[in-house]
Amino acid sequence: METTLRGVGVSHGVAIGEVRHMGTAVLEPPAKQNPAQDTEREQGRAHQAVKAVSADLIARGNLAGGEAQAVLEAQAMMAQDPELMADVERRIAVGSTAERAVYDAFASYRALLAGAGEYLAGRVADLDDVRNRIVARLLGVPMPGVPDSDEPFVLIARDLAPADTALLDPTLVLGFVTEEGGPTSHSAILARALGVPAVVALPGAGELAEGTLIAVDGSSGEIFVEPSAEKRSALERVAAERKAALTASSGPGTTSDGHKVPLLANIGGPADVPAAVEAGAEGVGLFRTEFLFLDDSERAPSEEKQVEAYRQVLTAFPEGRVVVRVLDAGADKPLQFLTPADEPNPALGVRGLRSLLDHPEVLQTQLTALARAAEGLPVHLEVMAPMVADRIDARAFAEACRAAGLRAKYGAMVEIPSAALRARSILREVEFLSLGTNDLAQYTFAADRQVGAVSRLQDPWQPALLDLVAIAAEAAKAEGKSCGVCGEAASDPLLACVLTGLGVTSLSMSATAIPYVRAALATYTLAQCERAAAAARATDTADEARTAAQAVLSGE
Repeated sequence: METTLRGVGVSHGVAIGEVRHMGTAVLEPPAKQNPAQDTEREQGRAHQAVKAVSADLIARGNLAGGEAQAVLEAQAMMAQDPELMADVERRIAVGSTAERAVYDAFASYRALLAGAGEYLAGRVADLDDVRNRIVARLLGVPMPGVPDSDEPFVLIARDLAPADTALLDPTLVLGFVTEEGGPTSHSAILARALGVPAVVALPGAGELAEGTLIAVDGSSGEIFVEPSAEKRSALERVAAERKAALTASSGPGTTSDGHKVPLLANIGGPADVPAAVEAGAEGVGLFRTEFLFLDDSERAPSEEKQVEAYRQVLTAFPEGRVVVRVLDAGADKPLQFLTPADEPNPALGVRGLRSLLDHPEVLQTQLTALARAAEGLPVHLEVMAPMVADRIDARAFAEACRAAGLRAKYGAMVEIPSAALRARSILREVEFLSLGTNDLAQYTFAADRQVGAVSRLQDPWQPALLDLVAIAAEAAKAEGKSCGVCGEAASDPLLACVLTGLGVTSLSMSATAIPYVRAALATYTLAQCERAAAAARATDTADEARTAAQAVLSGE
């Protein structure tokens, strides 16, 4: 008998297939003691395992590219966290084996953060996955993971570890469903990067029996269990219609009446450029530079190394726009040479621009490298700072850009509510704004993006978040400057139309989302987008906002 379940749709498309569950195992090593004379050897084993796991995560990220690369690089940083390693060494010194010390140190860190309600508390899947990979390597046992199958299937999991998700084979994994996560969780980001339908935050997903036939609608968030032949046909027809619309869509982003909305790509390094070019990206709206800083956690990369990497990306978009975000370290991306090791709440501490202003030599080297990389190229380079809170931050960044001789526009990311509320003040120091809707939602609602229990507050359709976007866009218009969106909100085709109606001047997203957004924008006029935006803001919940916007755009 057909039944319908509803989670949060995070990646467009329809998948129909049998259920396969993610393999799980509790990798808890025995609590045996090691002789005192083995302390140095055990500490060496722990360091070697951490180094190997970190290198493996980075290698997987390089293979996967795109959004997955940035996520895995953050995990690699987590593996090398100096406080965690210091705890591991202390435990070994008092008699634990390397594997038991790692297990207990991670458990202690996890419990501490969960009890304090801090930023990393919700990153259970990431934190546990790093621990399991280190322990598995020390024990010499394989990691549980994606099931083996000769036939395509729909993957079901409590949550998905980025290292597994990044290298999923889309020809076998038709789609996936998770119990945890939210619209901006790592599972959601990686699903969009892979281009597979996905639904997250579905309570009881793990209870679906192995081999059960289900249909996953990644747009609506609906799961149809044992769907009828009629339902399968209807879903396949809708999927075919969407594919046809994507095929017919090409060229620059524009509404049906000719209002231009440049569609840009979010990238994590040079490896992501081909997919962005193939998708028709008009440039790069978010070039994450963290990948360059992972080879050595104790020092920043040389200026020459940075120049080489930046120039690879800049040359790929002649006459195009490339927006580079300077190093965004801290919180879930700690760097030993840059971020404090003893912060009680990393999310609200010294991260992003704050870290760079505390270490001006790191910022100066990066800005100088960008200036050199752009020399002689026709590209339109723009550089922006993460975690700008107010005009003082914006002025400090602008002064650093000028001191480095950077011939580029310099801007500020709006990820903190204060930056949206005082956007006009900030724009007196910088030349553009870029809204990071993931963090902006997180800080607006005090809701960690990795915690499924608060996923409704991470929904980018929340009217309060739309209000902040509108405030920033209106400020930019008043100052005659641009205001783009580079958060995951831009990858939702319907929401992209609403953002356009709010006054956003460009949209940046994963390469796989660009055709969907281009097709949606081409369907409506600017006036329709503006009416949809007004209708969404007039509501009180995310669901009401989405429904109201859809009603306007469908002519109801």
